[in-house]
Amino acid sequence: MPVKVLMVCLGNICRSPLAEGILASKLPKENFIVDSAGTGSWHVGHSPDKRSIAVAKKNGLNIQNQKGRRFQTSDFTDFDYIYVMDSSNYNDVIKLAKTEEHKNKVRLILNELFPDENVDVPDPYFGVTNGFDNVYQMLNEVTDIIAKKLIEKHS
Repeated sequence: MPVKVLMVCLGNICRSPLAEGILASKLPKENFIVDSAGTGSWHVGHSPDKRSIAVAKKNGLNIQNQKGRRFQTSDFTDFDYIYVMDSSNYNDVIKLAKTEEHKNKVRLILNELFPDENVDVPDPYFGVTNGFDNVYQMLNEVTDIIAKKLIEKHS
């Protein structure tokens, strides 16, 4: 049975689709499933932001077929690991957790790179021109660590 990893941001069109695509590209598909979701429902059924698609493509990844969806309480049961992009997403997801086991699945993604510093992945949606490139680089670096840990633990 494959290990399932969920990436979560606010709208599921910028950061979490990038995180999904980047991590999925680093894990063996037969052993791992990576998905993404948003805590809000504004972009359910929509493709990722065109700027996320462009930065992924520039780095050799195709995320254009992903579709936005909202985080659901069933995700706690369906996924083994839940990585959130910022403290606001963390609080929104934790509020939905019914058990300690569920809460323990939720992690701030950059804590894998900066342990216990609770650093947020900035939301590039309204940000500066190179915001998507910066987010890509952050997620690329942290998913190297996550992929290595997952492969060591589950292979």
